[in-house]
Amino acid sequence: MKKSVFIVSSLLAIAGAASIASAAAQVRAFHGSPDAPPVDILVNDTAAFTSLSFGNATAYAALTADTYNIKVNAAGTSTTVINADLPLADNTTYTVAAINTLSNITPLVLVDDNTLNPAAARLRFVHASPNAPAVDIALAGGAVLFPNVSFGGVGSYIEVPGGTYDLEVRLAGTNTSVLSLPGIAVSNNTVYTAWAIGVVGGEPGLSAAITVDAIPAPGAVALLGMAGLVATRRKR
Repeated sequence: MKKSVFIVSSLLAIAGAASIASAAAQVRAFHGSPDAPPVDILVNDTAAFTSLSFGNATAYAALTADTYNIKVNAAGTSTTVINADLPLADNTTYTVAAINTLSNITPLVLVDDNTLNPAAARLRFVHASPNAPAVDIALAGGAVLFPNVSFGGVGSYIEVPGGTYDLEVRLAGTNTSVLSLPGIAVSNNTVYTAWAIGVVGGEPGLSAAITVDAIPAPGAVALLGMAGLVATRRKR
């Protein structure tokens, strides 16, 4: 089975750690449902994001604090697969991820800490592979960075020096590697989320996506919206 690593840059970021809109909530969506089609995201029945495909994230959008109805529809249709009310707080940043298989699709609401550190990269891990067991994320052949994360779970933010790392996904509590992630490059003063997505023993196969959540942007909002395949490796 081919194992893949995707880098997804999809964010809004301000110089330093400032919010893009004072006293506003920031919200983005991530598509992590392996067998779901591209989707549209509706906020109070108005399209906010359209044609979001598997393994990709939207930009952040600013909303005033309130409770909003969020619908996830198959793209270009009125077929709703998620219908949920989401309370949002001021000065808080959220990712709403669609996870699990289409028949059991559910929203996973994360509170993002996009604080920048000029001396380090900040990274967290989200387990969104519905049939994968609990895993450890580790340096290849080395120390565990995120221990024992089960489906729907989140490994808390860590800080590492900017650089390039060879990582691996292991069965939790063992040295058994189930996915190699070579050449993962991270930069200081940048915040990332690493996602385990796909399915074990099926298609799309188990893979990893990395979203770039925050970067410094002198004096203005920076919006990155590029997604691309940056590395592939066949597990032997």
